[in-house]
This record gives sequence, C-alpha cells and structure tokens, in this order.
Amino acid sequence: MPVISVPEAFNEEDLYVDLAPMIGHRLFLKCEGFNFAGSIKLKAATEMVESAERNGILTPDSVLVESSSGNLGVALSMIAAGKGYRFICVTDSHCNLTTRQMMEALGSQVHVVSDEGGAGGLLGARLAHVRSLCAADDRHVWLSQYTNADNWKAHYFRTAPAIAHRFPRLDVLFVGVGTTGTLMGCARWFRDAHRPVRVVAVDSVGSAIFGGPPGRRMIPGLGMSMRPPLLDETYVDEAVRVEEADSVRTCRALARRGFLFGGSTGTVVRGAADWLARRGEPDLTTVAIAPDLGERYLDTVYQTNWVQALYGDEALVPQEALVPHEPSVGTPCTREPDTADRLVR
Repeated sequence: MPVISVPEAFNEEDLYVDLAPMIGHRLFLKCEGFNFAGSIKLKAATEMVESAERNGILTPDSVLVESSSGNLGVALSMIAAGKGYRFICVTDSHCNLTTRQMMEALGSQVHVVSDEGGAGGLLGARLAHVRSLCAADDRHVWLSQYTNADNWKAHYFRTAPAIAHRFPRLDVLFVGVGTTGTLMGCARWFRDAHRPVRVVAVDSVGSAIFGGPPGRRMIPGLGMSMRPPLLDETYVDEAVRVEEADSVRTCRALARRGFLFGGSTGTVVRGAADWLARRGEPDLTTVAIAPDLGERYLDTVYQTNWVQALYGDEALVPQEALVPHEPSVGTPCTREPDTADRLVR
C-alpha cells in the first residue's frame, strides 16, 4: 500500500471500467478521477508547477494565478496548499458551487467572473482578469494552461504510455477536449511511438475548438469558446460533437449502473458510444478517457430541476438503457496546423 507525504504523489493510473455490457461495444473507460484532486487535471497541474519551479519561475514569494472552469483550479489549490503557495483561481458563473467551495476549503482565493459582454465571452473575461492581476503585482505567476506545453507533456509522459502498456493492440482512443492538453499529449505519444491508433477527439456542441461560432455550454470542463493554442489537428484523426442533453442522459444512465461520473466523462462516453455504433466494427479495441467523477455535479447534472430548466423533460429519459444513437456528429479533422487565438496571448 502506498505511503505518501504530499497529495499529488498519489494517482490511480490503471483502473478501467468495461462498458461493453452497457453500450454493446468493446469500450474500456480509463478512470482518471481517483486522486486527491478528483480529476485528470492533477497531472497537468503537477507538471506545470514542477516545471515552473525547476526553471526558477516560481519562488517562495510567488502567487499562483490561473483561469479555470473548475477541475484544474482544484488541482492547483491542492498543490499550492501542500507547497505553501498562495493561489488565486479566476473562474466564471458556470463553475459548480461544490468546486468553488473545495478550492476555498484548500485555502485558495476564488474570483468569479460573470460579465460575458466582450467578444471572448466568459473565457475572455477570465483571461482579462488574470492579465490585470499579473500587471498589478509581479509576484503573480500565471501558468497559462491554454498555452503551456507542460500541459500536454504531462499526458505524453504519463497517460499515453500507461494506456499503451495496458492495451498494446489499441485501435481507437477517445479523448475529451478543452485546452486539448490530454488530447495532444496522447496523440503525440502514439504518433512518436509509431502505434497505429486512431485518435478521436470528443467535443461539446457549442464549442468552437474545431471551428464554428461558440454557443451556449452550461456543463464546465469540455469545450472552449475559441480554438486552443495547444491544438495541432495534424495529430487528430476525427472529431465528434455531443449535445449537452445527451451528456446528461449518459451520466445519469451510468449512475443507474452504480458509476457516478462527471459531465466531461458523460460527454466522452456518449461520443464514443455513438461513434462505435456508426462504425459497426465489433472487434475494435477501444479506450475512452474519463476525466472526472460525479460528486461535483450533484447540484447540476444529477439535479432534476436544473436539468429540466436547461434541457427540458426529454433529458430525463428512462435510465435502463445506455444505447447509442445518431445526434453526435463526426467530422474528419482538417490536418492543418491552427493559429493561436489572440485571446490567450
């Protein structure tokens, strides 16, 4: 049994759920939420902080600042508490109340942005506030998960090799996208290792990551209102988009089987299930990455009134079956390098 002295030293790396009995296709769900931060963001947070320390960017007097929709904020709060740093998380009104309370319990300061009147929406407002903090006090250090290469390197060095070790004949990998750190780290590793793995990105409808105007998104985690600077589509084979109502249905269906996952995981599972149903190839070995657990979504995804108000009664379907259907739309990626959006510069 492991004995640790800092919280980031523990992370369960080799836990998978076999979803074949639920969706009718061979799909293994890699569970990344079993650590003290409760999500896959612990890896990126650890890599970015330790790299900044090695490079002398972080000193004992530094104040960490970061824009986050929730999970990275919790991970950085945990690490900052263990290392003795002050941390200011700039989030927005879509961040779950439980998540904000967790950050505050860990000693962090949480600033909630509510004005989305600018061109960049809530994300643009969050980034503007981070910049103002850094301009006002040079002790503030912004790790910038949106542009920091250590974000994807965390998954290049840890997540992808762990999957490859467990599934040496992997055919397809499904990865949810936000900053695209997990996606790019895994996709780069499999390309560099000359593994013929098809990498499918799973995004939310309303996200602008793979083009199109941004739309309403109420579930934090996946999706962005712009193209992430870390994204290089030449490493991605296909992208699918999932309606938030379908993410909710999937989360609630999984919960009826005893698995309480977060909104991001529901989106990834829904996208993977629909993709597999369309392909109709029963012998594929496939893995989907589950970024989070469900406790932080009890007052949203798992709260009936919240779901009805946003998505209507149709989102509260009978939970007996987790069957694939058509709404998710798959599109080949353009395979042209993107240009970093000016918002994060």
